[in-house]
Amino acid sequence: MSTTDQQIKNVVLVHGAFADGSGWRGVYDNLTARGFTVTIVQNPLTSLADDVAATTRVLDQQDGPTILVGHSWGGTVITEAGVHPRVAGLVYVSALAPDAGQTTGQQYEGFAATPEFVIDVTDDGYGFLNPDKFKAGFAHDTSDTDAAFLRDTQVPINMSVFDTPVTNAAWRTKPSWAVIATEDKSFDQAMLQHMATRAGAKITTVSASHALYVTQSGVVSDTIAAAAEGASRAAR
Repeated sequence: MSTTDQQIKNVVLVHGAFADGSGWRGVYDNLTARGFTVTIVQNPLTSLADDVAATTRVLDQQDGPTILVGHSWGGTVITEAGVHPRVAGLVYVSALAPDAGQTTGQQYEGFAATPEFVIDVTDDGYGFLNPDKFKAGFAHDTSDTDAAFLRDTQVPINMSVFDTPVTNAAWRTKPSWAVIATEDKSFDQAMLQHMATRAGAKITTVSASHALYVTQSGVVSDTIAAAAEGASRAAR
């Protein structure tokens, strides 16, 4: 089925580092109430190839054109996986967006440091967010209880992924949207704006932490719905 055959109703959500798919619950509830079919990828965070494979596995199960959404590290994943033929549009949620041949780590070059976002690396090369800095760096606009849950359910990421170049840059061929949290302590604002602008994304900003997919699920959902409508129109 081509994207010209129907209004886009499929959405695939891809979480980032130090997280799992459960943080998408608010977005899931919002979009399913609007009639979207939503599937959440559970990234193993063990390598770029593994996360792309997990995402591709879910995309293969979709029955039609799909909006692919990534938060943070998930942006790198959707940049690589988004060339899948079922992907009609991309949504970057305070997300990384490297170009083909670039590594994720190279996106940080020339931009300001984020001292509140502290990663502790284990002996085997996996990174956890420092528990004492977690709320300040990742989710300062959540309640203490919600921040504690996010902290205690975090999934470590193999830090070598940041040195792995992407092969594809799906944003070069697929229409893109971006939601940027203006109080994000994980990325320099200029970095987020640069990546989204380079991708040609339609940008929405919202006052939120890096956990905007949790705390601003309504704005994120509205952007995904707008992407579905925009990509549907573009394909007609």
